[in-house]
Amino acid sequence: MLIARTLADLRDALAPYRHPAFVPTMGNLHDGHIALVRQAKPLGDVTVASIFVNRLQFLPHEDFDSYPRTWEADCAQLQAAGCDVLFAPRETDLYPRPQTFKVQPDPALADLLEGQFRPGFFTGVSTVVMKLFACVLGATGGTAVFGKKDYQQWLVIRQMVEQFALPIAIVAGETRRAADGLALSSRNSYLGLEERQEAVALSQALRQLADRWLAAQATGAGAPALEPQALDALRARGWQPDYLTVRRRSDLQPPTADDGPGTLVALGAARLGGTRLIDNLEF
Repeated sequence: MLIARTLADLRDALAPYRHPAFVPTMGNLHDGHIALVRQAKPLGDVTVASIFVNRLQFLPHEDFDSYPRTWEADCAQLQAAGCDVLFAPRETDLYPRPQTFKVQPDPALADLLEGQFRPGFFTGVSTVVMKLFACVLGATGGTAVFGKKDYQQWLVIRQMVEQFALPIAIVAGETRRAADGLALSSRNSYLGLEERQEAVALSQALRQLADRWLAAQATGAGAPALEPQALDALRARGWQPDYLTVRRRSDLQPPTADDGPGTLVALGAARLGGTRLIDNLEF
């Protein structure tokens, strides 16, 4: 596996290829990331991953400085998965000057849910992804693989690519889960033993919300009351939830009576102790 630290090194490494398959990450890799790399491998003539902890998507009180950085383990996992090129720029390489030009995503999609509780988050995400696309895929286009665990992020990036007419295919990777159902996440490493055992309650709450939503829809009962009930149930377990909600998959707007099974997604974000976890469930 070739490791490129600078843009010049990256472009030299990719010069012989016409269709890179790209998996952007912030490192601290787990089996979910590695599954995306393996998914990407047959989709291009060279498989590229990036590791870059992007300051622009962290709020001042969030965990940019303490975000886990596990360089040697990450490299070993990527190499074992068949990654050909790892782009790991320093902050001064990717942002040699303050990034005053930024990508502002559509507020109708980006300012709700995660965007409501983390203002500016999707501007930071969109800006760094656009820049990484320019570095890795800018010359020829290609394919980029994003995990559905970050559901809203996947939709924002997909819309960005469409609206800018970028020659990039956005491919979704399904959420990988531990045996008990907890969605794999880099931030799971923050959880203590008891918190790790409790953490599966978020995915269970989403499953229960989805099941009750479908049952209410089938009987004509009042589905909107289910979301406050789900929030109260999670609070009773000691969580601090930001949202537990059912939305349309296509645009994350509240569903109408015409939106039935196969078009919906339950999404949740909640803090357990000092760790904020997110998850979703299509149904």
